[in-house]
Amino acid sequence: MKANHLLNHRRAGILLHITSLPNSNGKGNLGKEAYNFVNFLSDVGIKVWQTLPLGVPHLDGSPYQCLSAHAGNPALIDIEALLNKDWLQNKGFKCQCECNLSLKKKKHCLLSEAFGYFQQNAEKEELQNFVDFCNAKSGWLDDFALFSALREDFAEKSWNQWPDEFKNRDPLALKKARRRLDTSIKNTKFEQFIFHSQWNELKDYANKNNVLLFGDIPIFVSYDSVDVWANRDVFKLNVNGDMSVVAGVPPDYFSETGQRWGNPHYDWSYLRETGFEWWIERMKSQLELFDILRIDHFRGFEAAWEIAADEETAINGKWVKAPGHFLLDALKKSLGDMPLVAEDLGVITEEVETLRDNFDLPGMKILQFSFGDSPQNPYLPHNYDKNTVVYTGTHDNNTSLGWFNELTEKEQHNVYQYLGFSPVKMPYVLIGTAFSSVSNLAIVPMQDILELDESGRMNTPGTITGNWQWQFTWEQLTLNKATKLKNIIAMFAR
Repeated sequence: MKANHLLNHRRAGILLHITSLPNSNGKGNLGKEAYNFVNFLSDVGIKVWQTLPLGVPHLDGSPYQCLSAHAGNPALIDIEALLNKDWLQNKGFKCQCECNLSLKKKKHCLLSEAFGYFQQNAEKEELQNFVDFCNAKSGWLDDFALFSALREDFAEKSWNQWPDEFKNRDPLALKKARRRLDTSIKNTKFEQFIFHSQWNELKDYANKNNVLLFGDIPIFVSYDSVDVWANRDVFKLNVNGDMSVVAGVPPDYFSETGQRWGNPHYDWSYLRETGFEWWIERMKSQLELFDILRIDHFRGFEAAWEIAADEETAINGKWVKAPGHFLLDALKKSLGDMPLVAEDLGVITEEVETLRDNFDLPGMKILQFSFGDSPQNPYLPHNYDKNTVVYTGTHDNNTSLGWFNELTEKEQHNVYQYLGFSPVKMPYVLIGTAFSSVSNLAIVPMQDILELDESGRMNTPGTITGNWQWQFTWEQLTLNKATKLKNIIAMFAR
């Protein structure tokens, strides 16, 4: 199906990250529960499954601050599948690793053990597939595998704290490191091979069941990442590799002091001189994983908020222009029509809207932002056009029920007044409003389907603890809720 056709039909979707899938042994993964979720989506008529970014997070678990813009998170790998292939020999999930390892390190240990069995027991075709994968992805995989091995060798310190010869990528030092850390490097490549294999199998299954996978690209990358370590010229860094300015957003709906993300800014002059090759390769990787992509903080393609690195908050920043038109034009010329959604929330100017519209990209509408303002509020459904994606809320919002519970009595009255004093209770009244709108795509977080209050919130912007933890259970998804959802989807021809 052509990319531009994917966003031109009425569809309903659910927002649920992989880690939020049920799993009695920890966070959700790419195993049987992911397939069960696809079955549920197909049964009720949901045609789009949106996830958060799939990268390798730092210790805070945020999928928006990852170690690589290309690599998948090994923590999402389904170990059961390796047992079924006889690439792990112990059915009790026990290995020669220490029993007190963290879940992350235990999985890393299990995957290392699986690689040993894989080399001994895999079929010839499977072994060749691994070689082919390493060759095909060498443009990012070689650096990432070495980066991961060095990071482990240096006690998980950020690359700018490594010894100078490694920090500055001295060729001789890296050559010696590749020999010394050969086992760790190969293990990392195997992890990526398994992740991508399992993800592609899940994507194929979803597509065969008429479900599209919808991904998310953070506009910025983490400073402590292989992307910055291996591509310093792409970013605004000084001669020592340090940041003088960092990314964020000014004060807004989420924070009175703004958000100081701490990511490095792009050196757009360098990117233009090199034909935006770095961005083209990044987009190509993500288009292989997903049917549709959302560009998080799209407005940063027009202008981004720069904050001096020594500032503690985002208040004292400034907008700095970016060559978004030239970037999107280069992407289109290289990759053709792309199924992109612009996350155009926050401080949006006419210039940002023009950039979005010139490339016919759908923007986002958030129902939780709609009420208590004037009739011209762009988030009110009567102001939508078809080329938009409407959400009840996103991963950064409270659940719809939690949001409604925090409103004053007058504000709650205003919500129901706009909705015609519907007898339907929150959050399904908001779900119905999203699905009945003219927007081609309507997305609802799984928490709203389950009618959860603020206890189901996924992330609170501006905070660093207690986020990215939420998981659902099948017991929460009653037959009544699934039936209500199926009926609403059918009623509004999604």
